Amino acid sequence: MLAAATAGLALYNNLLARQALAGRPLGRFIHLRGTTLHFLEAGNGQPVLLLHGNGASAEDFTTSGIFDKAAARYRVLAFDRPGFGLSPRPVGRPWTAGAQADLIQAAAEKLGIGSYVVVGHSWGATVALEMARRHPRSVAGVVVVAGYHYPPPRLALAISALPAIPLIGTVLRHALLPSLVRLNWRWAMEKIFHPATVATPFAATTRGLASRPSQLRSISAESFLMLASALFPHRQYADIAIPVGIIAGARDQLFDAKAEALRLQAEIDHSLVDIVRDAGHMVHQSKPQAVLTMIDKIAAFASFAGPVSGNLFNSPVPKTRPRRQHEERSDTTLRGCFVQTRRLPL
Repeated sequence: MLAAATAGLALYNNLLARQALAGRPLGRFIHLRGTTLHFLEAGNGQPVLLLHGNGASAEDFTTSGIFDKAAARYRVLAFDRPGFGLSPRPVGRPWTAGAQADLIQAAAEKLGIGSYVVVGHSWGATVALEMARRHPRSVAGVVVVAGYHYPPPRLALAISALPAIPLIGTVLRHALLPSLVRLNWRWAMEKIFHPATVATPFAATTRGLASRPSQLRSISAESFLMLASALFPHRQYADIAIPVGIIAGARDQLFDAKAEALRLQAEIDHSLVDIVRDAGHMVHQSKPQAVLTMIDKIAAFASFAGPVSGNLFNSPVPKTRPRRQHEERSDTTLRGCFVQTRRLPL
């Protein structure tokens, strides 16, 4: 009886998973390294690559408005990372941040993109920073939004990683978890958007995708990788020698995003930080202009000629106002508080 009920739930959830893919914005596909990446593309100008967080898809940037607004000035490509949206996640490979960074870089090369700015939200921020570390000749600048830069060990991570366990994880992903995700969807949305109102377009378009068994496998795998990073920290960012913009919501309920942003900013030369008041983990959804402004600043700083030498911010920057004296203090609760790295006391 239990086996029959489990099989019935699995069939039902797989049917809903196929329906979730119907009618989604269809972009382009690129085949490389034994897998396929789906991405949306629009605009002309300096290339800007957008990488979503764990559980989302490229549509995260269309529903926020960032994709279309940025495309008015740049050539914008929003990727479905492996295992999310319409991009598969082949089994048998450890899809670490480094592996994903190399894959996105290979895609950029195949598309004829020589140099670009990369923007990453949440787990996508981890990939973006890895791209900067591993491919400094191609990455001209980075914008990280609500990134887990120094993730502490948390029980929630361990629980989220359970579906990655073989056998039992398969049963959970196909039979039980999709229904639980749908039942708790509103609560989850309110938590990540707090204190802002939940953005209906994002919640509506992501619910079906995030409850698919295949995407739940990807979500749990990335939670496991985050847990591993927390238990065995090894990340170092001081060797990043390109402009980096750091954005965090001051009221992020998932982790202390402000503290992590300031710590990252203190470690990386040539970096800017913006702690956005009255915003949470989905700061790019509730305050998209903050991200667009940071993209403009980093794109302006980026020379597209390789790593930066010397003090980047001593040079005049087009279309960027000079820092005021009060902005060099550590009052990072204010919007527009851009602080030079080594001058921020922690």
